[in-house]
Amino acid sequence: MSMDCIFCGIAAGEIPAKIVAQTANVVAFKDINPQAPLHVQVIPIRHIVDAAHLEVSDAAVLVEMTAVAKQVAEDAGLDPATRGYRLVMNVGPDSQSTVPHLHLHVLAGRSMTWPPG
Repeated sequence: MSMDCIFCGIAAGEIPAKIVAQTANVVAFKDINPQAPLHVQVIPIRHIVDAAHLEVSDAAVLVEMTAVAKQVAEDAGLDPATRGYRLVMNVGPDSQSTVPHLHLHVLAGRSMTWPPG
């Protein structure tokens, strides 16, 4: 855990957030600046800076993050066959990532554009 990381504070329960799902290794919470009607952040409890810092040994937490994202979408009533949702990970300043803690955005509830950005 990083002492100055807001997402570590959320994962530790020290910073309030609207938690929508949680496992032993992952927390999902509503984004405070949503970019879609459904915008949830899925984070590992253990501090990992971003996807560029993932190691092969992190495979299980990445799979768990994806499974929690899927559960968030299902709990919101999203059917990938009819509406779908977008999963996004950003790395570095050019991606507009503002919190240096690995996070997976779950975005849904509106039609997404392509290319993003």
